[in-house]
Amino acid sequence: MLRFVLSFLMMAAPAAAQDRVPSHCIALADAGTPVHKASFTAPVAEGEVRIRYLTHASFALRTPMGKVLVTDYTGFIGADDTVPDVVTMNNAHGTHWTSNPDPRIPHVLQGWDNADHHLDLGEVLVRNVPTDVMNRGFVRPGGNSIFIFEVAGLCIGHLGHLHHIPDAAQFAAIGRLDVLMVPVDGGYTLDLPSMMSVVRRLRSSVVVPMHWFSGASLEVFLAEMSTEFDVVRPEISQIDLSLARLPGKPTIIVLEPDYLP
Repeated sequence: MLRFVLSFLMMAAPAAAQDRVPSHCIALADAGTPVHKASFTAPVAEGEVRIRYLTHASFALRTPMGKVLVTDYTGFIGADDTVPDVVTMNNAHGTHWTSNPDPRIPHVLQGWDNADHHLDLGEVLVRNVPTDVMNRGFVRPGGNSIFIFEVAGLCIGHLGHLHHIPDAAQFAAIGRLDVLMVPVDGGYTLDLPSMMSVVRRLRSSVVVPMHWFSGASLEVFLAEMSTEFDVVRPEISQIDLSLARLPGKPTIIVLEPDYLP
């Protein structure tokens, strides 16, 4: 059985190293092509972004200039001694944050208490859209953040511990997301029908499920969404993406969680 591995090649001219490639959150439709796998620490081609699913809600992103960004950082990303340049955290549960981040990390972005981040590192922009946390009738305003990473012309969004459908102003602030990391547990975060409506509304070119525990809720999510999205299960933990080679039809890519070796 052919293992389907997505990688996407850059077609735009490189920008000067000191300038962030501007992202208008607009995806270009094109078909992906199956090619190689690479280690997370291998160089990333100009115009591409490497995305690795670490565990639960944590992803590691690597840029062409070697910057590493980790979502929902818990203090551990694997046996590798890679020090991220940026980590984001949400504290709905202990599996989404740590009170003792590695002191070597230059930028630790907390996503609660109506956080307002707009971190421009030249090559990459990190921003957030606050949402509320709701638990058994208790509402914590601004307790979660949807973090958005703009790099290589891509808009990559991580919904965090989303508990409600964003309102019109929040959707407007999110903008167009080319790549979407979405929790599909169906209970600890937003219920599956509501979460699927968020995915349909955002209509991202690439959707990566996360927060799926045993996998039962993941299968329900995939079965329901497969009528509108292609579903790809490459049996790998990471992919390289570029704006120029996003799939022509919105595609759900199931990555297998795996810490850095």
